[in-house]
Amino acid sequence: MIKRYNRGKDSVISRSQARDFDSWAINTAGISGAVLMENAGRSCAEIVSRILGDLEGKKVGILCGTGNNGGDGFVIARHLHNAGIDVMIIICGSGDKIKGDAKINYDLARVLKLEIAEFESIAPPFLREISELASSCDVLVDAIFGIGLCGELRDEYQGLIEAINLLGKPIIAVDIPSGLDCDTGKPLPISIIAYATVTFIAAKTGFANADSARHTGDVYIASIGIEPVDKTCA
Repeated sequence: MIKRYNRGKDSVISRSQARDFDSWAINTAGISGAVLMENAGRSCAEIVSRILGDLEGKKVGILCGTGNNGGDGFVIARHLHNAGIDVMIIICGSGDKIKGDAKINYDLARVLKLEIAEFESIAPPFLREISELASSCDVLVDAIFGIGLCGELRDEYQGLIEAINLLGKPIIAVDIPSGLDCDTGKPLPISIIAYATVTFIAAKTGFANADSARHTGDVYIASIGIEPVDKTCA
């Protein structure tokens, strides 16, 4: 069953509540971060397949950052690949910066020989190459930035997001469209314009802002294997 966010009616959680829930799940419930990432990525891959329909013969480009949102992207790529879908991972940053649970899934993608294009920088001419690769895909998954992003985006990332939007491809955002503030629902100052967003735990506070719908598209809630309770993120 796919849970779809009903703006104005369903509950939302803030950035700090989402972080508190992750901390509770790992430190109190005893679920490792790697398991949470696996559950999140697998659920997201299933929702991507269902909301986009038949992906046979189509190529899905997974745009990954070097943090945990990128780690979710590596898991999504692996599960789509396992389902027989042609995927390409585009890493917007040096693989040397990938750490922790994200690195586990980055290394696994390499062991499985998934198609990976890695860029040490997103400044020109690398941005041109990223755009060309992304344009060769039928669908894009945005796993560049997660809910931790705050403050104004640096110029090079504003250029990256603008270039991706200009491709006119259907984009599925992972947890939140890159460049959108989790708590306000406002771009910083530019955001991915997604066809749909697959978020985790619950919809985010910023999604209650009606203006955010232009950036998120329809919002779906993916399971990470454990649900919030009042004491963790009320």
